Amino acid sequence: MSAPHVSLPDPTHLPNLPHLPPPDPLASPLTGWTRAHWEAIADRLLDALTPYASPGLAQYRLPGPPSHSGPWSDGLEGFARSFLLAAFRIAGSGGQGVSGLIERYAAGLTAGTDPRGPDRWPPITDRSQPMVEAASLAIALHETRPWIWDRLDDRVRQRVADWLGGFVGAVVNDSNWRLFQVITEEFLASVGAPHSRSEIDAGLARLEDWYRGDGWYTDGDGRKFDYYNAWALHLYPVLWARIAGPRADPRLVAEHRRRLRSFLHDHQHFFGADGAPVHQGRSLTYRFATAAPLWAGVLADATPLPPGRTRRLASGALKHFAERGVPDAQGLLTLGWYGPFLPVTQRYSGPASPYWASKAFLGLLLPADHPVWTASEEPGPVETADVRLALPAPGWLLHSTAADGIVRLVNHGSDRLPPPPAAADDSPHYARFAYSSATAPETPPAPRVGPDNHIALLAPDGTPTPRGRIHPLGVEGTRAASWHRAVLPGSDEGHRIETVSVVHGTWEVRVHRVDAPPGTPVREGGWAVADDSTPPVASTGPGWALARRADGLTSMLVGLHGWQDAGTAVAHTVGTNACGHHSATPYLTLPAHPGGTHLLVTLVVLSAGPETNGDPHTRRSGPRVRVAATGEVEIRFPDGTRERVPR
Repeated sequence: MSAPHVSLPDPTHLPNLPHLPPPDPLASPLTGWTRAHWEAIADRLLDALTPYASPGLAQYRLPGPPSHSGPWSDGLEGFARSFLLAAFRIAGSGGQGVSGLIERYAAGLTAGTDPRGPDRWPPITDRSQPMVEAASLAIALHETRPWIWDRLDDRVRQRVADWLGGFVGAVVNDSNWRLFQVITEEFLASVGAPHSRSEIDAGLARLEDWYRGDGWYTDGDGRKFDYYNAWALHLYPVLWARIAGPRADPRLVAEHRRRLRSFLHDHQHFFGADGAPVHQGRSLTYRFATAAPLWAGVLADATPLPPGRTRRLASGALKHFAERGVPDAQGLLTLGWYGPFLPVTQRYSGPASPYWASKAFLGLLLPADHPVWTASEEPGPVETADVRLALPAPGWLLHSTAADGIVRLVNHGSDRLPPPPAAADDSPHYARFAYSSATAPETPPAPRVGPDNHIALLAPDGTPTPRGRIHPLGVEGTRAASWHRAVLPGSDEGHRIETVSVVHGTWEVRVHRVDAPPGTPVREGGWAVADDSTPPVASTGPGWALARRADGLTSMLVGLHGWQDAGTAVAHTVGTNACGHHSATPYLTLPAHPGGTHLLVTLVVLSAGPETNGDPHTRRSGPRVRVAATGEVEIRFPDGTRERVPR
């Protein structure tokens, strides 16, 4: 099984988490981790914040570059997101043994809402970052009501309600932010404070506009599919229902539960055998927040997963990052994936933004004797069998292999672009053909485009065309397809590139039909593999290129058709990959497109299994293709499976 780093610490002794309890191999034969581990890590994260608290405990000013909202807002973010973690810890323990946390956050609420105090919070204004943090405050206040809200001075309760009330009548970003308004105003309703029922209803109704079926939402108009489907668009309706209680429409609550159950059927497949979530989309610095909907499904009685599998997946994700240095030596969550790595962040990301990872601790709200904590762990899907899963709503095709524990996600549908005529950009976390649980995309400084999992026309100076807007053509069975328009620099004319991906085990065969001017070079890259300690080794030969990490994780690219006289190479980079300081990507370059529509067929492999450890074994015994006069492509896999891709 592969792992994102070669050298891992002893899992029974993690330097950044020195006070973990011993593993329990009986209850948790796969991870060894129990509820006590979750509580210990929560305590470590919360204790580590205290040196960065403002005098009144209403802000946490963590080290690092500020967000575009500025340090004042970032300090509120530190309070609100850590309060979410503290709330799960407080409520999960029934208020026992956590008096320090109760006092600390009650004091922060008092100071933060004092309009004349030095620790006061920035107000909620139209489309402002405090809107995001208000929702975390509302959730935390609801879940800790007996221990914090009910014990606050009446004047402080009024000030808290007044501050949260800035949401009423405010303009909200038309995305998952609509749910922040729903959550906050529903809490105001629960304490008898002014609110707008029409705004709550409108936010819930807007969610309906974004539902695409089979448990999948887009985060606003367009094709914006990523983990916000997990840690926002499904999570907040569950938490809203907990706050609303009898005020919630039971039919709507039942529909949200049905959709969450459907989503979790898919979401369970997004975790590798080593616990790593597939590395795709924005805000990846939230890391193990990918586990939040697993717990939400249990809280809402809306999960198809057995209790032992839920815990195995959630604990596996938390443990994966813990074994790779998360939190850091000071006990802090940094802006990055494993270590600090700013390319996985956005303009809104501040030093405390990673504490949205607190959502992963939602399971602490479930009592210690709940089956999700007491049942024996069960393997995740990737550990028991090879899986192919078509996801038509987001335009994805997932394939995982039990032999190496890797999950791969073929992307023919999510580009995070608003509907036309908005201009198309090219984020490496959305525009690549594939993502996985063992790799991360190359993220060179803009406007450069990495070669990994990308096909491009090359300008005379070598500048590659971006993929831009993805036009889905369908996902079914073992294949997914889309097209995009490649626009060379300085040209208004686009050239259509249509791609069909066919998956089988560790293999993906890409059938490209590429339009381009005669003589234009064409480049395609495979997976980028990365390691912190040593650069991956490279091998090339006629029509193939390979990069291999020291632990055996291998990326191979083979030209199966149309790549005659292609150049082969491996691109080595430093500091551009979230999975390691040294990265390498194999790629092929067709020196001159013949003009018109040219057929290219490429084998793309990511594996830690034996089939790639003996290059050129895959070239000799891997898939073969035959192209008919009609342009139909027949792919023949070694086990006798045949797939036909029509013209």
